[in-house]
Amino acid sequence: MTTESVFAGMDLHSNNVMIGIVDQNGQRLQHQKLPCDLQKIVQWLEPFKARLKDSAVESTYNWYWLVDGLQQAGFPVSLANPAQIEQYAGLKHADDKTDAYFLAELLRLNILPKGYIYNAQLRPVRDLLRRRLSLVRQRSAVLLSFKSLYTRTTGQELALREVKSMGPTEASGLYEHPANQLIAGLQIEHIRQFSQSIGRIEKVVLKTSQGLPYYAKLTTLPGIGIILGMTITMEVGAISRFASAGDFASYSRTVAAQRFSNDKKKAENNRKCGNKYLAWAFVEAAQFARRGDKQCRQWYDRKAAKCGKIVATKALACKLAKAAWFTMAQGTSYQAQRLFGASGDPAMKA
Repeated sequence: MTTESVFAGMDLHSNNVMIGIVDQNGQRLQHQKLPCDLQKIVQWLEPFKARLKDSAVESTYNWYWLVDGLQQAGFPVSLANPAQIEQYAGLKHADDKTDAYFLAELLRLNILPKGYIYNAQLRPVRDLLRRRLSLVRQRSAVLLSFKSLYTRTTGQELALREVKSMGPTEASGLYEHPANQLIAGLQIEHIRQFSQSIGRIEKVVLKTSQGLPYYAKLTTLPGIGIILGMTITMEVGAISRFASAGDFASYSRTVAAQRFSNDKKKAENNRKCGNKYLAWAFVEAAQFARRGDKQCRQWYDRKAAKCGKIVATKALACKLAKAAWFTMAQGTSYQAQRLFGASGDPAMKA
C-alpha cells in the first residue's frame, strides 16, 4: 500500500464544491464535484484521510461550515487567500476542475497564500459585533432623516440629544399633517428598537471580550474605550499572527498603500488590503485621543501643521495601532514615553 502524501484543493461555490487531489509529485489523482453537503464531502475524502497532508479551501463568503466541519472530522485544512493568489496566465481554458487542482498544486509546492482561520467559538461573537456597526449606521440614518423632516417643515433645527429623548407621541406632536405625524412616530420607534438591539449586542460581546487577555490592556490606550476595545479584541484573534507592530498597523490599514522607486512615487497599491473594522476602530481612537489626551493632541497639532488634518489623523491612528500591538504581544499596559519619547515631549518623535 502506498504511503505517499496527497494534497486536496477545494474550489468552493454557493451550491457546490469541486475537489481535486494531487500526490507529492504533482500527479492528478482524482477530482469530483459535490454538493455543499459536509457528510458527502467527508465521505468522499475518507479514503485519502490517512495520506492527506493538507487541504486548501478557497476563502469565499461561505467557507465557515466547510472549514469547521473538516477540522471537526479530523482533516487538515488551510484557508486559501484569493487576494494574494496570482492568476495563472497562458491557459486557454480554465474551469472549476483546474482551479481546484491549482489550489492543491500550490499546497504541494508550499507556496499557497493562507488566510487566518478564526477560532470557531469566538467567530460568531466577532460577527455579532460587526452587525452592531451596521445597526448603528441604520440608526444614524433614521436620526438624520427625522432631523431633516423637522427642518424641511419648520425651518428650525433639532439637536440629536433632543431627538433621542423623544417619545413617539411627542414626536408626532411636532406636526399638524397626519402623514408627518405618522412617520415621525414610526421613526422614533425605530430609533428605540435599534438602540435596544445595539445594547443587547454590546452586553453579549462585552461579556466575552472581558474574558480575553487583550481587552484590559487595550483600554489603557488613549482614545480606546469599551466599544473600540471590544472591536480590536474580537478582530485580532491571535496577535501572534502579526510578526511586528508594522505588520499589525498595515493590516489595520493605517499605513500608506504606495509604491516608490528611486524616491519617486510610481503607483498606488491596494488600499483595501487589511481589516476594515480595525481601520475604523483606530481612526475613531485617534479622533478621541486627540481630543482627550494632551500628548496625543500636541503630537497631532504638530503633524497637522505640516501635513494637514487628514494625514495627521491617519498618522496618529498608525501610532495607536503599533502601541496596541505592543500591549497585546507583550502583555503590557500603555506607556506614553514609548510612543512620544522618554521625556514625554511629543516634539521628540514625529
